[in-house]
This record gives sequence, C-alpha cells and structure tokens, in this order.
Amino acid sequence: MHGTPSDTRSLARGAGQRLLVAADDPETSELLATTLELAGYRVGTAGAGAEVVVRLAERRFDLVVIDAELPGLHGLARGHGLAVPYRPAVLLLAAHDALAGLLPELGSGERDYVTRPFRIAEVLARIHVLLRDRGGPARESALRYADLLLDDAACQARRAGRPLDLTPAEYRLLRHLLVHARKVLSKEQISRHVWGEHRGDNAIEQLVSRLRRKLHQEGPALLHTRRGFGYWLGRDPGGA
Repeated sequence: MHGTPSDTRSLARGAGQRLLVAADDPETSELLATTLELAGYRVGTAGAGAEVVVRLAERRFDLVVIDAELPGLHGLARGHGLAVPYRPAVLLLAAHDALAGLLPELGSGERDYVTRPFRIAEVLARIHVLLRDRGGPARESALRYADLLLDDAACQARRAGRPLDLTPAEYRLLRHLLVHARKVLSKEQISRHVWGEHRGDNAIEQLVSRLRRKLHQEGPALLHTRRGFGYWLGRDPGGA
C-alpha cells in the first residue's frame, strides 16, 4: 500500500456516494475508510463475506471496495445468501490479474480491480471512473439510528424530531460515530477524521463532552465511552 489519507487533497474526489469497504485486515480497512471519507465519500465497513450481505441489505451502497482475501468471498461470488434488489459497482483489491469470474453476482457489469501493493491515487481514480456514469450518489441523503437523524444535504442533525445545534466539528464527530454505529472508535481515529490530524486526548474529550450534552438532552444515552479504547454510538444493552 502506498499513500496516506492526506494525499487525497489533489486527487479524484467523491460527491457523497456511499461506499462499502470489505476487508478483514484492520490496517487496510482503516486506511481505505479514512481516505475515502476524506475524499468526500460516505463509508461503511465489513470484515467478512457474510457481513457484506448484511450491510448491503441494510443500506444501499453505490460501490463496494472488496479485498480478494476476504473470508467468505467465494461463497459471496456464487451468490450464496445474496438477496438484495440492486448490484453496486465493485472494485476488487487483488494480488494478481484475476478479476474475470470473481463476484459475478455482486458486480453485474460495473467492475474493476487494482493489484497489490495498491496506490491510494489509483484506488481513488478507479472508484471515480466506476461511479462516473452511475448518476451520482444514492438519493437517500439521511443517516439514521433510533430517533437520531443526520441530513447530509442540510448538514443538520435531529434527535426525536428536534434540531441539534452542532458545530461543524461536532457534526463530523457525530456523523463518523453514526456511520460506524456500535463500533468503538479510538481517540486517534476520531481526531484524524474530525481535524485531519492527531490532537491531544483533552481536545477529543472536550469535543465528545459537548456533543454528549447536546445529544442526550433529547433522549436516552447513545454516545458511550469504552474506557481505555475510545467511544461508540448505539443503544447500551446494559441500560434501562
């Protein structure tokens, strides 16, 4: 792999299209997810073929970036358990030129691949080409979890129907947590997404504290701390 998230400033950029990154290697998944978010895409992640099926059924994605070494990939390529009414474009990360015959069900026509070690610039360029003729991003511009709604078109967050008065940094933090709902994000992950650089723990704690106060005024707690690890958004199974 070559390139870093900061390299995206002068490269091909997205317009809010929704992408799914499917890779079981945490380093690869984190690099791609962070890079693509900074490049203007909305990103979800999956770590196995079965999880890809679940995520595609839960939400419409414009494109899937999928690692050829993903567990369960071959079953997915044969269409096992794949019951979604659409087929996203597919960009395969492969160790060799072996795209033909792979993922015939997941990618019906709009497919491409990059070989390892891949370059960030090439990944962004291939994604841009795959999405160029698909009519832009999916029509749904809102992200939801329970009674929490984020409207990306208006950059507005609502809880139980009431608007939350968020700063841009608070909105970016809430959106990042919502995209990765139920997943613990470290302070460094949050810092690099919100500000594009690593900042001290105190800056993250203050930002989370401000967001938590505004978010929890309108309903039960959704933003939680996993001490020693980071923060996550979702319903607390141990709560009332």
